[in-house]
Amino acid sequence: MSNQYIDEERNYWFLSKLGKRVLRPGGKELTLRLLENLQISSNDDVVEFAPGTGYTAMKVLKKHPKSYTGVEINEEAGENLRQKIHGKGQKIIIANVSHIEMENNTASKILGEAILTMHADHRKTEIIREAHRLLKKGGLYGIHELGLYPPELSEDFKAQMRRELSLSAKVNAKPLSEAEWITLIEKEGFAVRKVMTSPMLLLEPLRVIDDEGLYRTLKIGMNILYFREARKRILEMRKLFRKYRNQMNAIAIVAEKV
Repeated sequence: MSNQYIDEERNYWFLSKLGKRVLRPGGKELTLRLLENLQISSNDDVVEFAPGTGYTAMKVLKKHPKSYTGVEINEEAGENLRQKIHGKGQKIIIANVSHIEMENNTASKILGEAILTMHADHRKTEIIREAHRLLKKGGLYGIHELGLYPPELSEDFKAQMRRELSLSAKVNAKPLSEAEWITLIEKEGFAVRKVMTSPMLLLEPLRVIDDEGLYRTLKIGMNILYFREARKRILEMRKLFRKYRNQMNAIAIVAEKV
């Protein structure tokens, strides 16, 4: 892993290269709560937007859905996912999640984690609109994203925070408040059925151990110690997360197509 690679890589893939599998703002716990409320069963046709390392996909497949389609834009991630997701009714396709070559009303459950946050509002809307197109009426859409709180944060404060997050994440990160997330989803024809939140502790040691287990945490730690530039970047990211820990959280929402 070269220093240039470390500097240029988006945080999501940068962390995965260091060995981290759980890359969601609320960690494993909030992902599991999201899946519980989606109530995936053997009758469901499931679509997952940006499955990434495949952690959530493996949890979904244990529920034995009728079909599973992972939509991944990253070719390398797609190939890695195909090594473990290739059973009957299971496939990984390479596509932009705002424009997927699938027919209308083909899914009963759709989920996406840590994807909407990394886009401007108009791109968020395009992705949500695509989820609405693919879902059958009454189908459920679940998201797990980065949130802002309390509601009375000033627009100037939010703009400054978003600028710093974007510089750190190497993408146009734009987290929203709970009310803003709900408004964005409901204006595209969904009714929000469940909202869940948790602290955003992605790089805190106890969260990493809980998410990854002790052995993998030690492996990640060794990789960070070995690559000086990786260690520098991890510390910068954690410093930023701690700076805004009282204004950021993780949020998961389940909405129904009405």
